[in-house]
Amino acid sequence: MASSRKSKPADRGRLDLAALLAARLKTIVGPGDRLLLALSGGVDSVVLLDILARIAPRLRVDLSALHVDHQLSPHSKTWAKFCREACRARGIPCRVVKVDVAHGNSTESAARVARYAALRKSRADFIVLAHNADDQAETVLLQLFRGAGVRGLAAMAPVRKDEGRGMRDEGCKTSLVRPLLDVSREQIEAYAKRRELVWVEDESNAGTAYLRNWVRHELAPRIAERVPGYRTTLVRAASNMGEAAELLDDLAALDAGDAAAGGPLPLVRLRELSVPRAKNLLRFVIAARGWRLPDADRLAEALRQALKARADARVHVDLGDCELRRRAGLLYLLPTRAVVPPDAVVVWRGEPEITLEGLGGILAMRRERGIGMSLARLETGPVTIRARLGGERLQPAANRPIRTVKNLLQEASMPAWERDRVPFIYAGDTLACIPGVAVDHRFHAGPGEPSVEASWRPSAGAASRGPGCG
Repeated sequence: MASSRKSKPADRGRLDLAALLAARLKTIVGPGDRLLLALSGGVDSVVLLDILARIAPRLRVDLSALHVDHQLSPHSKTWAKFCREACRARGIPCRVVKVDVAHGNSTESAARVARYAALRKSRADFIVLAHNADDQAETVLLQLFRGAGVRGLAAMAPVRKDEGRGMRDEGCKTSLVRPLLDVSREQIEAYAKRRELVWVEDESNAGTAYLRNWVRHELAPRIAERVPGYRTTLVRAASNMGEAAELLDDLAALDAGDAAAGGPLPLVRLRELSVPRAKNLLRFVIAARGWRLPDADRLAEALRQALKARADARVHVDLGDCELRRRAGLLYLLPTRAVVPPDAVVVWRGEPEITLEGLGGILAMRRERGIGMSLARLETGPVTIRARLGGERLQPAANRPIRTVKNLLQEASMPAWERDRVPFIYAGDTLACIPGVAVDHRFHAGPGEPSVEASWRPSAGAASRGPGCG
């Protein structure tokens, strides 16, 4: 429901939030940048909407808003309508996106994942979030309860490059900006009172079923009785932890060397490091590739197996979003591959690239002449891409016997785990090409003939393959 609840002004004078945010954002954004405000309709985001609408012309930025409807409250349609009207009154474009929230152990966490996924689909240069100092203090406390390390206790960064899953691979430059992160809820509500703003109240924020709400309504007031300035102190502590995390990242980048760009980690390098420093390196590489960090015990087990397992042992540790593999003195961090149904088929319709999420990479189909597969011969049937099933055969040369794909992959020195990730290209029911390995002789392009060269590009962390089918 809409609210015009009046709050007492902060006893710190009249903080000019508009001037503060204008000066702050001027050092972050530039003329022509696209800013997308995450607008919930609550007091924090409404205040931020009001301020951004006032200062956007001065900053010469393109401002819009996005309201994510989680469809969890009977009032969600009312909130979406309120956000549209609030933006319309200020001449700000507003889009409403409905999301389906997965039900599980934490509805709150699932809603946050769905919300950020919706925001990341935008083409904005900056996603502006309305988190404030109270939110930051609560996050630090919650991270302490979870036993978080330096990175966790850094909580939310004022400005951060968005490293959500998939963003790096897509070359996205979107950054998350939280310009109110050191501004208290009391100061925000004082601004809302002066400007006579209206906002909505989410009834779920009043209960204490969620841990964050319990911290907000039960624990924080008790702490404030004894330590009135605890919010400022915890915000400062998070900033200090953020600086420490940056130093750890700088150290890990030096330790990673070429692996920081997506390659494998030499085991000899890991063995030269102390255990804490080796763990720091693994965390850095995992985070840099856009994956969630595993828990401490699982990471420790991965490092133990990587360094201690027999030389001929097949090391494979599931780390959640990624998995750790070891081969020939190198450590590979690979995206966890989704289970691909045996009958899953993707049809190629002439696209230069096809993203195959189930196989964890991108298949490029580059038009050539006399290289790779003959376009005319491919037209004998629909061109489809499928996962390996096992037992496939292919004849690379007319004067040589038909070969099993298993032998071809072994001869190509392809790691065992990668053999199930490479896509197979079919013309009709005939296997025409294994990118980076071989083309069946029946589909070889003749000299100067229009053709297509297929190459497979695994996601960050996977071992690189050859230049294509030639």
